[in-house]
Formats: sequence, structure tokens, C-alpha cells
Amino acid sequence: MKKWITVLLAMVLCLGLFVGCAPTEKGPAPTAAVTTFRIASLKGPTTMGMVKLMKDAEDASVKHDYQFEMYGTADEIIPKLVNGELDVALLPCNVASILYNRTEGAVQVAAINTLGVLYVVESGDTVHSIRDLAGKTIYSTGKGTTPEFVLNYILNANGIDPEKDITIEYKSEATEIAAILKDAENAIAVLPQPYVTVVQMQNDKIRVALSLTEEWDKVSTESSMVTGVVLVRKAFAEKNPLAFREFLDEYKASTEYVNAHVEEAAAWVESYGIVAKAPIAVKAIPACNITYIDGDDMKDKVSGYLEVLFNANPKSVGGTLPKDDFYFIR
Repeated sequence: MKKWITVLLAMVLCLGLFVGCAPTEKGPAPTAAVTTFRIASLKGPTTMGMVKLMKDAEDASVKHDYQFEMYGTADEIIPKLVNGELDVALLPCNVASILYNRTEGAVQVAAINTLGVLYVVESGDTVHSIRDLAGKTIYSTGKGTTPEFVLNYILNANGIDPEKDITIEYKSEATEIAAILKDAENAIAVLPQPYVTVVQMQNDKIRVALSLTEEWDKVSTESSMVTGVVLVRKAFAEKNPLAFREFLDEYKASTEYVNAHVEEAAAWVESYGIVAKAPIAVKAIPACNITYIDGDDMKDKVSGYLEVLFNANPKSVGGTLPKDDFYFIR
């Protein structure tokens, strides 16, 4: 009898172990309550990757209430973000750093949305490397801003002194440069997308000679040329952590869709007034380096890029380089 009791107890014990080790069914992943996002962006490449999300929001097929506003300049967005009238903004990388310093750390970079969009174009066929620019005259926009700092950095890295070995004439508008390229023989210019595509469609003699993104990568292994970032008010991200992460997931999916479905995305780019005509967007989107990079990779690329700008002109990043709390890491 005792033997049977012992066997029975052993069987019960084993059964308990099996039950205890059995996999438990996981419940559904938690989701955030519907949250309102006030999102601002600029008319240009930094918004192109978001058009799928904008369309989905129109169709009510998104997780949250996304309210989009587009502006012509960053100066229109900055005061609204500072005053708490916006929650998220797609802005130039150096402007994000300036805002961080101005607000004493009240904003964070969550992702890179656009890498380099600057190109060297010409109406001739004389430029095939950076060194070919020595002794030439180059037309560009952006005196005292990112295009100047980027160009000077790449020139210096290739042994070309921007003040002695080359002549750079800065114009206030890209349209002025387009006119020069159209009328002058062997004219050389630095232009951003989508203006490069616009100029090429107006004049088939214009060729892309160099991508400054590629030239940057050749001389810098510790940074990348970063045009646009996703910026969030720190208080908003802290108050709505799950909702903000869901927004980033939907935003990332939008950028991937735009890159994979260029013609469809180009139609939205036109309809939202980002570019005048869809055919321009079709050609420009692949050259705009639309992306989504977050986490430590984002931090490395942004911090390296800002350091280059800081060394060129501390004011370009707000006087000091941002601290680690500038970077939103999931």
C-alpha cells in the first residue's frame, strides 16, 4: 500500500512539474489610447517620406489622430514648437540642435528621415571628382548655412581651400542658379533635390556630376550627412511613451512604402503641394535619400554630423553640441 502511495505521489509531482513548465499563452500586446499628434513639416524632401502616413490619416486607417501642418520655412515652425503648440516636427538636423539649446533640452531627436540631398550639377562635362572643382567658379545657395558648411568640409578634406583654390558665388534663390545653368556654358552649381530634378527637366544639358552625400562618406567614416530629423517635445514623449512609439512605427512604415512605391507616392507628393508636379517627384524621390534611422545608429550619425558643423561654426548648432539627452532611444 505504501508503495502505491509513493508511486501516486511521484506521478502527481511530475504532473505538477509539467504543468508548471508548460508555455503560457501571451495576451495581446498593449496598445495606447488614441492620442492627438500636432505634426509640422517643411515642403520638401523631409516631408516626402511621410505622405503615405498623411494619406492613411485621411483614410482613418492609422492608430492615432495625426494633425499635419506644412510650412515654407523652419522659422515658422520653431516658435510653435517652443510654445508647445506642436508635438512633433520634421526639421533640418542643425535646427533641431539649435532648438535643443534654445529650450534647454526640451526637445529630442527620435529619428533621421532624410540623409544628404545636395548635388554638384553642371551644364558641361568637366567635373568627375571633387578635385576637378579646383580653380572653378561654383554657384550655390545657403551662405552661412548648412550647404556652405557641408561644401567647405568636403573641399577641405580633399585638400582644396574654399577661400583660395575656388570661387563660390552664393545666390539667395535656387531659381537664380537655374537661370545661370540654362544660359551659361560649363556652369557648375550646388543644388538640393528636388531642384536638381526641376533644373534637369527644364534643360536636358544639365548633368549630375557629384553626390555630396557620397563625397562626404568618402572622407568621413564616423558620421553621415544628415538633412532632416524627426523632433519631438520631450514632455510629450514622456507623457505618451507608447503612443509615440506607435507613431514612429507608422512613420517608418510610411518611409519604406514611399521608397518602394515611387509613382504612387509621387502623386501624393503633388496633391499635398510638396512638389508642383508628380513627374518631378517620380525622378526626385529616389535621389532624396529618404530613410528612417533611429536608436544608436541615429545617435552616431547625428552627433558626428553636428560635430562637423560645430567645428565649422558653433552658431550653426546653437553654440554648443547637444548632450546625450538630446537623443530619444527606444
